[in-house]
Amino acid sequence: MALNCLEAKLDVDIPNGGRVVVLNTANLPLVKEVGLGADLVRIDAHSMCSPGFSCDSAYQVTYIVRGSGSVQVVGPDGKRVLETHIEGGSLFIVPRFHVVSKIADASGMEWFSIITTPNPIFSHLAGKTSVWKAISPEVLEASFNTTPEMEKLFRSKRLDSEIFFAPN
Repeated sequence: MALNCLEAKLDVDIPNGGRVVVLNTANLPLVKEVGLGADLVRIDAHSMCSPGFSCDSAYQVTYIVRGSGSVQVVGPDGKRVLETHIEGGSLFIVPRFHVVSKIADASGMEWFSIITTPNPIFSHLAGKTSVWKAISPEVLEASFNTTPEMEKLFRSKRLDSEIFFAPN
């Protein structure tokens, strides 16, 4: 079976932000037999893909198809394991339980990722699906040793957005 990712129905489409096509058992049943999923992500110039991670502990092997930008991968201990500038032709691996974020340069950036599960589930640290929404204000205040006012300000930023943030 074959699927043209450039013509497939978009799973996410944010004007001036980015687009995503996720390959899973719904649109490419063969991935179940192989045990892998994938996604094709295209972000526009100077846009950011919200920091995110695999909820199902999958690895991601990411190949930059075109464009350039920066990538940062952070481990579960909060330490950066990768922070670099990438361009078309680059490949990197995001280990299990690590958070990854990408910001495109002026040319935008496009990448294709192979994911070690046929139906990948991702969570993001910002946007409508942010894990911050599930945490009570009291826990955030205690975790960051901050005031209720600062917690409200923190929570008000980028929690209504999608996973891509266009430049202001």
